[in-house]
Amino acid sequence: MKILRAAAAAAAAVALLLCAGCGGKGSKDMENYKALGRTYYDGEKIYCALPGTGAAFSCKGKSCVVTVEGDSSVLAGNPDNLSRIAIYLDGERVVDDMIDKISETYTVFSGEEERSAEVEIIKLSESPMSNFAITSIDVPDGEISPLPEKDLFIEFIGDSITCGYGVDDEDANHHFSTRTEDVTKAYAFKTAEELGADWSMVSFSGYGIISGYSDGVNKIPEQALPQFYEKYGYTWSKNGDFSPQEISWRFKRRPDAVVINLGTNDDSYCKNIPERCEEFQAEYTRFLKTVRKDNPDAQIVCALGIMGQNLCPYVEAAVNDFKAETGDEKISFLKFDNQSQSDGIAADWHPTERTHAKAAAKLAEKLREVLGI
Repeated sequence: MKILRAAAAAAAAVALLLCAGCGGKGSKDMENYKALGRTYYDGEKIYCALPGTGAAFSCKGKSCVVTVEGDSSVLAGNPDNLSRIAIYLDGERVVDDMIDKISETYTVFSGEEERSAEVEIIKLSESPMSNFAITSIDVPDGEISPLPEKDLFIEFIGDSITCGYGVDDEDANHHFSTRTEDVTKAYAFKTAEELGADWSMVSFSGYGIISGYSDGVNKIPEQALPQFYEKYGYTWSKNGDFSPQEISWRFKRRPDAVVINLGTNDDSYCKNIPERCEEFQAEYTRFLKTVRKDNPDAQIVCALGIMGQNLCPYVEAAVNDFKAETGDEKISFLKFDNQSQSDGIAADWHPTERTHAKAAAKLAEKLREVLGI
């Protein structure tokens, strides 16, 4: 999976060049890249934890070299927990790699002639297992500037389905690996592409509203996503002092729409037991109040159903409870079609890219309706 990898270089030896017209002299003007999702800049490094995070920029020069820094997952030696990174050159994926070294350097392009290019660096895998930091973007004697924001911005809140769990492994008997996780092949990213929108994904495999994936007896409250919604993410893999669950997200750009796709993991705990389902409904309504507080003007779409539909009535009831209590009408429910075996089944019975594409088409239609586009 290693494409266009150059020899690793020490991050300290390369200045972070992110300035338009700086002539490659080492300026650190970090205003000249576009943040993708909830990236975090500490003054020296751009940290990417959540899926879909990264940086996008246009540049002009003879070469572009990107250096990233791995985290403690590299030292742990588990190949199924490493960060997966993609780098796109003018819309084409030219780097697809698992970050298995503390420092990794990628030559995005190089040649004798100067060229103009658009570059996107995207984290394909989710945050609990691993994260990485962009430590250097080097366009020697060239220019670099941020790609413009798109007119539409959508935030997606979800679980493994939103992360693209197992989408590159169409064998239901196989299990989790960041190597087969690709957020760009999941319904959320595809919906953003379909609508020409910028995106932000807040998603963790196994997480829910009141419980993570359960044995049906024990509740897993530590895997309730709402506790991390107002943070940069969550990880158990150390990268210096970066701890996304301890850093508050600033909501600098408010989304036009927020899509919530949670409940699949709660269903493993609720199991149609009335009191558990009612708890789920009440906590879902409570979470909607947090989402509305942080996104006062957004259309909220509450979706569920790709991997089971038992809790769909309770999600719809939570939406109706929220409307009745607040008078807020900028919220709606969408029931996804359950995945079909005719479209294949991916690892641990997760949806294939074909299923994701169908879900994206349905969600895009819904968003066009509620946004009036």
